[in-house]
Amino acid sequence: MDPLGHLPLSALLAALPLLVLLILLGAVRMKSHWAGLTGLAVALALAVGVYGMPLRQAADGALEGAAFGLLPIVWIILNAVWINKLQRVGGHFDIIGRAFSSLSTDFRVQTIVVAFCFGAMIESLSGFGTPIAVTALILMTIGLTPLKAAAVATFANTAPAAFGSVGNPIEALAKATSLPAGELGAMVGRQSAVIAFLVPFALLMILDGRRGLRQVWPAALVAGLGFGAGQFVCSNFFVEQLTDLVAATTATGAVVL
Repeated sequence: MDPLGHLPLSALLAALPLLVLLILLGAVRMKSHWAGLTGLAVALALAVGVYGMPLRQAADGALEGAAFGLLPIVWIILNAVWINKLQRVGGHFDIIGRAFSSLSTDFRVQTIVVAFCFGAMIESLSGFGTPIAVTALILMTIGLTPLKAAAVATFANTAPAAFGSVGNPIEALAKATSLPAGELGAMVGRQSAVIAFLVPFALLMILDGRRGLRQVWPAALVAGLGFGAGQFVCSNFFVEQLTDLVAATTATGAVVL
């Protein structure tokens, strides 16, 4: 739809609720629930006032979105937090940290395995920021500062995010666009595979600058190739739900071997 008769302006108008949300969260530092409600109000106003959407239909869409956020997303997060708590109480979290440390004596290789490979495994099953929290804690146990651990974990999560939570973003996009999830997943996999290949190199730059790239580029190369190939093959020839799990397993095996 082009309500303004000018496609770039109409696209900018459609993105306004998201821009408002990002500005309120990032620049104004508003609490997330108030920022979300403000973004929702802007979206409803645009839908009804500019795009001519019936008020009841707009309200139904808002309620459906809220239900989609509360039910599957919150349920996944609760389970992920419960598993993390269980690991800590049982002492298994420290065991995981020591296991990753035993893979290599180089903290940069350890970081690729933990943040990029293991984080993608967690993202494939839970998503919604869970791998950032879990891997950042593990990275601190191998010597990274809290700030650098958080930055590395957050950046590493860009590679698997599109197929996180057993392909939940693809399913949501398919539902919103009425396009086949398999075709959407295949197209996303062709693009995200390229990004995934570059992420390990960027992680080395964050960790140790050019020296990190010069000294540990083989580990970044095999991790990026393994992950990108896994994403591309699984999303295009199998199912999008298992894409991150296959990619993370392939990348981990490539680095370890």
